[in-house]
Amino acid sequence: MSMQPLLIELGVEELPVKALPGLAQAFFDGVIDGLAKRGIAFDREGAKPLSTPRRLAVLLPGVETEQPEQHSEVFGPYLNIALDANGAPTKALQGFAAKAGIDWTALERTTDAKGERFVLRSVSPGAQTAALLPEIVREAIAAMPIPKPMRWGNHEYAFARPVHWLVVLHGNDVVPAELLGLKSDRFSRGHRFMADKQVWLSHPNDYVESLKAASVLVDADARRERIVAEVNAAAAQAGGVARITEDNLEQVVNLVEWPSAVLCSFEREFLAVPQEALIETMEINQKFFPVLDDGGKLTEKFIGIANIESRDVAEVAKGYERVIRPRFSDAKFFFDEDLKQGLAAMGEGLKSVTYQAKLGTVADKVQRVSTLAQHIAAQVEVDLAQARRAAELAKNDLQSRMVNEFPELQGIAGRHYAVAGGESPAVALAIDEAYQPRFGGDDIALSPLGKVLAIAERLDTLAGGFAAGLKPTGNKDPFALRRNALGLARTVIESGFDLDLRTLLATAIKGLPAAVQPSADLNTETLGLDLYDFIIDRLKGYYADKGVPATHFNAVAELKPASLYDFDRRIDAIGTFAQLPEAEALAAANKRIRNILRKAEGDIPGMIDPALLREPAESELAEAVTAAIDDTGTSLHHKDYVAVLGRLARLRPQVDAFFDAVMVNAEDPALRGNRLALLRTLGDRLGSVAAIEHLSN
Repeated sequence: MSMQPLLIELGVEELPVKALPGLAQAFFDGVIDGLAKRGIAFDREGAKPLSTPRRLAVLLPGVETEQPEQHSEVFGPYLNIALDANGAPTKALQGFAAKAGIDWTALERTTDAKGERFVLRSVSPGAQTAALLPEIVREAIAAMPIPKPMRWGNHEYAFARPVHWLVVLHGNDVVPAELLGLKSDRFSRGHRFMADKQVWLSHPNDYVESLKAASVLVDADARRERIVAEVNAAAAQAGGVARITEDNLEQVVNLVEWPSAVLCSFEREFLAVPQEALIETMEINQKFFPVLDDGGKLTEKFIGIANIESRDVAEVAKGYERVIRPRFSDAKFFFDEDLKQGLAAMGEGLKSVTYQAKLGTVADKVQRVSTLAQHIAAQVEVDLAQARRAAELAKNDLQSRMVNEFPELQGIAGRHYAVAGGESPAVALAIDEAYQPRFGGDDIALSPLGKVLAIAERLDTLAGGFAAGLKPTGNKDPFALRRNALGLARTVIESGFDLDLRTLLATAIKGLPAAVQPSADLNTETLGLDLYDFIIDRLKGYYADKGVPATHFNAVAELKPASLYDFDRRIDAIGTFAQLPEAEALAAANKRIRNILRKAEGDIPGMIDPALLREPAESELAEAVTAAIDDTGTSLHHKDYVAVLGRLARLRPQVDAFFDAVMVNAEDPALRGNRLALLRTLGDRLGSVAAIEHLSN
């Protein structure tokens, strides 16, 4: 047997931009899985999916030309069924042998958990890889994630887009195959406009370079590098810096086969429009790359990526500029008209906009958020008047023409209109920051006022959502309550605001309309606890992403700290404690203590009686525990949890000695009660920061 490189290329009409990477990966994985399932050895060193909008390809450096020998086992009846009392074959055994086409004496025996049985073992030569490849490719195509396969002509088969050519090469040879109405050969296709002809492939190793010569970069990474290099060069030529977001870049990569940057410009008068609206139009609608100055301000330059090297680049640029101008004109019109109305006046329209049937209008929500914002501001030393003003204006831009056209600018547009209307810079910024974090990985609000407004907004959304019966179930979360919960938690934790979450939730619930006020069977406290648990549950993923073990998270979550900032400090402390050599032993000891106390019968004394400390080990432990409690009291009050756990770690020798030498469940009830009191005192202090028993295996 020998290895030969393998190339499979499926040529298609232009595939959907966002679906292309997933389709390419699925095709690659499907071929790999098909080879592995059939025991065909292959070398995939450095191999990866290759694709352009017009093709999906798999190129492997080495694939065996045939399968190894195929060994099979077919199990027959057990001996007690296969042979009679005289050792002669029964009908069951004779039938099994006849089906296999051999005499029963030629069968082998094997033993499993149920006993000895007959088995037919056989060895057959492996099939040629070329004979198996059509089926492998067919399976790979069938397994691809295509939600709505397309049919064309009068064919029965379907695919994401109509297919036009099929290449299957194993070494120098074309592998005969017929798929989706195509017969395989060695002809690929070049660039639709720059090299619209067949490309003859003599060998899989020629694929990448042969297509490159035909103005096609089949490697998405190569296209990505070329785009970044050309965009940066064009931006530098314009004296600026290109804005290249990963999402925009990824889409452009999957739009072209031979990218070529084109530097364009627009009229400077459009720069009076908030740059976020212009950037949104360029990136989302046209897949262009804006050019910024050194200070991050938008310039009148932008860069388009053509799928061709034009002989008249200026004409291409004119086309891109012509496409973008109407959108910019609309944005400027909307902005100018909004400025005439003013942000404050926009708020009147919120009284007629329903936020949610049970929760009233958007204006009602604004009033609730304003009350909450002032309540929070008082606790974190933020100006109450500014908090009220920012909350009153935060939703007004929902009535603007700009946000109606560009919904993603909610808050951003409000900031611009607030500045134009003479509002303080702090209020204007908070209107924008109230929406942060807008998406996973986004920063929280930076300004104190923005943080206050972001927290207040999410508190009302969560309380209202739960009270109105909108708690997420499965994939349904119409009010994005999961995202709001994580945004709330992140803002509190990362701001360092030591706020009582339970109290804030209760305040938010009490501020809701009478129609959704908790009834007797679902009181405010119960709803608040449900909300608290929901928010804490969102933190599991947050801390997991930070590398915090689930045991550490569970150890803190069990205590249900009222403050999320306090929760975070305990997480840090338990992480430091877990690194100490004493941690595992003390965690195990605390687990043992919990079990002993849970099983204890009768009342446990509230105090340790020194007169009942009979054994040296229990006297030493009692003395050590008393000293540790005295030493950690101040640290616990100041929430210096690292110091608390560090001091408690020094108790290990006395704890170990106690469990080695002292019988807790003594026959004397007084001794037993006193020892249980000692363990409860120890356990309470060991569990004062976190339920450290979770650290024990």
